[in-house]
Amino acid sequence: MNPDNPSANPIGVFDSGVGGLAVLKEIRRELPGEDLLYVADSAHAPYGDKTTRQIEARSIAIAEFLVSRHAKAIVVACNTATGAAVETLRARFSLPIVAMEPAVKPAAAHTKTGVIGVLATSRTITSENFAKLHQRFGADVKILMQACPGLVEQVEAGKLSAHETRALVERYVLPLFEQHADTIVLGCTHYPFLAPLIREIAGAAVTIIDPSPAIARELRRRLSSAALLSAGPPAGSVRFWSSANSETYRRLISGLWNAEIELQQLPDSPEKTAV
Repeated sequence: MNPDNPSANPIGVFDSGVGGLAVLKEIRRELPGEDLLYVADSAHAPYGDKTTRQIEARSIAIAEFLVSRHAKAIVVACNTATGAAVETLRARFSLPIVAMEPAVKPAAAHTKTGVIGVLATSRTITSENFAKLHQRFGADVKILMQACPGLVEQVEAGKLSAHETRALVERYVLPLFEQHADTIVLGCTHYPFLAPLIREIAGAAVTIIDPSPAIARELRRRLSSAALLSAGPPAGSVRFWSSANSETYRRLISGLWNAEIELQQLPDSPEKTAV
């Protein structure tokens, strides 16, 4: 920690598992000089089948860990955690907290058919945040909400192109096209890793919108407004933790990050913060 220069402190990013790496990549692209801390709560993934209280407990525990590592800002790189816990986090912590939001607004502006599809977890689709998005941007377009049970687990297992994964994607995506959707919103941070498969099934005429670049730009804006942008070296560091630390997860994260990484065990045991 540098109390005399808080802009030199790192940015914390967390997700229920490895999906937030898609956001982390965009943050690295947007802010190459920042030091980054990433926590994958893979021992508790997926969050979609957890209660609000459980998700809040995990989110608070991870945020406290990141704060203990002197994070100057936190990115909640998980739509489900955003819906269940972001207001609690913002009330509890004073540092900037940037959260995910399904990209319904740009999708509504882009569609030519007036029909957009949203792929997300059941918890995200039924959240109050998503209901507000639907109310704000659903007046002039038809929004098809598609829950996708099983996809997070396939990404967590590294099965990005497996037969079972393709079958699930076809089951969730093809009905959207049959209803004339021409724009697909990836409403879970795990899903960008399935974008090549979705494009293969959807075809070139369909636009796929990933909110990760917009989240990275919003993080830059928030850091800039708080005078917290790093003036450090051109290439910042990245450190990784997981609640399910194992060689399997280390290899999975290395593959998704496209570089060999060292994976550390998240200090709090799953039993300590599970509800």
